Amino acid sequence: MKITDIDILPVNRYLFVQVHTDEGLTGLGESGAWGFLDASREAVETFKSYLIGQDPLRIEHHWQYMYRCWHFRGAAIMGAISAIDVALWDIAGKYYGTPVYNLLGGKVRDKARVYYHVGGRTTEEMIENLVAAKNQGFTAAGHLSPFLDQPRTEPLSETYAQRIGHAIERVGAYREAVGYDVDLCLELHRQLKPTEAIAFAKGIEKYLPYFIEDPTTPDNLDSTELIAKHINVPIATGERLNSPEEFAQLIRKDAAAYIRPCVCTCGGITGTKKISAIAEAYGVKVVPHNPLSPVSTAACLQIAASIPNFAILEYPGDDQPALSEKFGSTGVEKGVRKKDMVKETFGCQDGYMELPVKPGIGIELVDRVAEKYPYSRRPLLTRLHEDGSVVDH
Repeated sequence: MKITDIDILPVNRYLFVQVHTDEGLTGLGESGAWGFLDASREAVETFKSYLIGQDPLRIEHHWQYMYRCWHFRGAAIMGAISAIDVALWDIAGKYYGTPVYNLLGGKVRDKARVYYHVGGRTTEEMIENLVAAKNQGFTAAGHLSPFLDQPRTEPLSETYAQRIGHAIERVGAYREAVGYDVDLCLELHRQLKPTEAIAFAKGIEKYLPYFIEDPTTPDNLDSTELIAKHINVPIATGERLNSPEEFAQLIRKDAAAYIRPCVCTCGGITGTKKISAIAEAYGVKVVPHNPLSPVSTAACLQIAASIPNFAILEYPGDDQPALSEKFGSTGVEKGVRKKDMVKETFGCQDGYMELPVKPGIGIELVDRVAEKYPYSRRPLLTRLHEDGSVVDH
């Protein structure tokens, strides 16, 4: 079997890749390079020149070839490798007539626990949506910001005491609203400096959050290590890391109780399996980063099914639009739902998602998807402080 062509499909806010073979099998993958999908698309074009004519079942060899071919990587390139890798695993599953997780050692669980995305621009709206998630049967809620979903167009103007104090009070209100029936996965979005994160974490410890995600920027792993050493709240991080080596450094520092590899940015299923194995050896659990399309969800479920140290999966909701529209970061029309782009999605009940049963990753795009849902580049928008300086958001 040989690879005959690779289609690159920019769709809505996503970038899909389809790998075709001379035996009629087609594999589907997705890049998670987020705001730099155009750069990732060009990286796929470069890898395409190598892949056409190759045996698609030599997945590890192709991963090594693409990963080590040059001296430069980064999110756009790793997004391209990830999309191709997921598509190759999709082909392998279809070739052998089985879900990908059976090629990774088989299932270690029968369903995958998820946390549902909850947002809101006010405390009242956030609580209302949190209670609604509980009523839908979810036992964990994430993307749950103690700082609310404030638009990037709104300058940051709070005092330190206001910002940290109000955030702590909100977490208490979240816990009071749902009791102990829902785990709180608190999204900090890299907004805090280490000392701020330490103060915040100590203030919310009594509310027993499942974890705080990305308390500070990931550029200096020592900062996350410093926070972890001074708090008793678990840290989840890693969505902006994109290589096994970076995750290994994070894990060796005991800087995170949960790691968040993005299957669509850290090397696909192959890369995520490598990272998960490193984490397993250190007693660290895996919470796959999954804010993208149902194609990403399908790939994440292969990991969730097959690794023993899986904890919980991010689930943004298939009936929701892209996150940039869902939480109002842009003015783009909100009418396109994630599930509109695929033929079918996976059931979710009582806080658990069913595992794929079809060969491959178990999902297919709708016909003429790129025509139906034209690609729209994410605009560049960064939040500023009231004094005009850039802030992390």
